[in-house]
Amino acid sequence: MNKAKHDFKAFVQEWNVSQNLNTPDLHEEICIWLADAWGENNKALLLMAFRNSGKSTLVGLFAAWLLLTKPNTRILVLAADHALARKMVRNVKRIIERHDRTQHLKPKKADQWASDQFTVVRGQEQRDPSMLAKGIGSNVTGLRADIIICDDVEVPNTCDTEPKRIDLRERLSEIDYVLVPGGTQLYVGTPHTYFSIYANETRPEADEEVPFLNSFKRLELPILNEHGNSRWPDRFPEAEIDKIRERSGANKFRSQMMLHPVNIADGRLNPDHLRPYDDALQYHERNGNVSLELGGRRLTHASCWWDPSYGSTEKGDGSVIACVFNDEAGGRWLHDISYLTIDPTLAPEIDEATQQCRQVTSFLKRNYLPNVHLETNGIGKFLPGILRRELTQAGIQCAVVEKHSSEAKAHRIIKAFDVLLAAGGLHAQKSVLASSFIMEMREWHPKRKGPDDGLDAVAGCLINTPQIIPRQPQKPASEMRPRTNWQKGSGTFTAKTGFQI
Repeated sequence: MNKAKHDFKAFVQEWNVSQNLNTPDLHEEICIWLADAWGENNKALLLMAFRNSGKSTLVGLFAAWLLLTKPNTRILVLAADHALARKMVRNVKRIIERHDRTQHLKPKKADQWASDQFTVVRGQEQRDPSMLAKGIGSNVTGLRADIIICDDVEVPNTCDTEPKRIDLRERLSEIDYVLVPGGTQLYVGTPHTYFSIYANETRPEADEEVPFLNSFKRLELPILNEHGNSRWPDRFPEAEIDKIRERSGANKFRSQMMLHPVNIADGRLNPDHLRPYDDALQYHERNGNVSLELGGRRLTHASCWWDPSYGSTEKGDGSVIACVFNDEAGGRWLHDISYLTIDPTLAPEIDEATQQCRQVTSFLKRNYLPNVHLETNGIGKFLPGILRRELTQAGIQCAVVEKHSSEAKAHRIIKAFDVLLAAGGLHAQKSVLASSFIMEMREWHPKRKGPDDGLDAVAGCLINTPQIIPRQPQKPASEMRPRTNWQKGSGTFTAKTGFQI
């Protein structure tokens, strides 16, 4: 192990001397880590270092050193596109041609020395080349490799939307069919999204049970060390780092230079400003008095908004309902959100509108809601009657308030969330935090298209003033009895005036 460490470090130093370059401490640290991992037979490696740190160049030197020590090794380079993968292959070719220790590896035949693949002089006759470049979207069926280097497979073009992230993970899963038993995977890159494949924490809102590279040995080298000093002061002094931070913006600097998995674009809505809670609603009837509580707080108002659609989140607008409660102190509590779905197998007997209205009825019932605002734009104008029918059949007295929205969706979302989030004034139940709503928040930008139906539904709740409407108990119609409304200020009384008319 120690021999490999010192040999690879010396290999890099020899190359740098031939190129009139120094070997900074940062590069020595990477060299030692790579050689140690190889000597310890680690098969799953992740190297993250800040942009322009020279990590890909060092990995190229590592590939050349591996071919020097084991010429029969087959290395596959995967990158976000073919051009990027080919760049690393060309770099390794250049090292082999010019490094004093590797020049004998260059083959005599020109057809074995192409721009995107090459085969060194080796003892075994093998079908696959010594090194091959492929874009992540390429067909890799039939290939075999002893080492797969995933060099910057995550870039904005492969991860800036949920479908792209799903596709990236599916393509990376194909590595298992290319890698020979006992082979090595080496990921090299920087995070470009909060839902990064490099994240070391689970993202439950993306249906993750464990981080994507959970079992990988990691080396993370942000531009600033734990003491806040530059890891490469000769090239990146403090003044230069400040310029990079100013030019790139907060999120891009955190992502590309500090290696924090955040969206590379400065988003407008930050879900980290939500205040999480885990309390359930508690409904009480005592001596004719009714109350609805949340964590011991008396709730006074509720607002519910349904933005209906017959589309789906994959093909168009989604159908989403949400509710927000107010407490006596003015706190806002985003308690529940539901992304409605349609079961095609039920369609012959139960139409799509009725299926959705029944889900809404269940939502209203479990949250003790006295009213629901139904956006009547588009298909919404056909739904109030169906929803009232379902509520009556379920024995639920809940007002259906028809609302028409003419304001642009982006403006409505900004108006609802901007100030409230900045002030830390919106609480969110843990079930909401585990839903697609959080992903919508992290990726939403007023000038970009993307999923925002949950945001729109919650914005409707926040903007529209709750109405105080008496409710009936949620029982079958045959058993219904009047129930006092849990919202203060409701109800009627008859006053004695004493007037003679």
